[in-house]
Amino acid sequence: MQVDLSKQPRAPEAPKGRPTPKRSEAQTQRRRASSAPADRKEATKRQREARRADLARQREALASGDERYLPARDKGPVRRFVRDFVDSRFCIAEFFLPLAVVILVLSMVRVGSLQNIALLLWLGVIVLIIVDSIGLAFRMKKQLNERFPNEPKRGAVAYGLMRTLQMRRLRLPKPQVKRGERP
Repeated sequence: MQVDLSKQPRAPEAPKGRPTPKRSEAQTQRRRASSAPADRKEATKRQREARRADLARQREALASGDERYLPARDKGPVRRFVRDFVDSRFCIAEFFLPLAVVILVLSMVRVGSLQNIALLLWLGVIVLIIVDSIGLAFRMKKQLNERFPNEPKRGAVAYGLMRTLQMRRLRLPKPQVKRGERP
């Protein structure tokens, strides 16, 4: 067994304890150590594979909630609290897409009264979403200021409001709390 002592400090006049490698051996060791790609095509292939591995790890983290591999926009205790705060409540905005489909179908029917009802439903849903979002934003700001007084909270409320627009089962990272639980 050969011990490599080159990494340990030694006196300049002391023997190194191993024979000097031949030039060809030293060059092959350097090449192997750097393992730089031989051409541009190989470099792009390696970058693509590394990016795929990172994205796969991020997808897995979004599904499981693993904080280490989440994208930068979802990392940190503030964002985790905002996700839990939003996921623990019913929000009208999360039902926007199914309601929009129903309202569009009603507006396509060639009956005047159904079209009028569809218009009123649009107005009602939009007003309810705005009122619910304003109330949620105030409550979220208050909770954030109480729990995280010294941490940056920039964009956290907007992050939470955007999360309310997604249906609960389609949210990423997946909800970690049940409805009714308080974060």
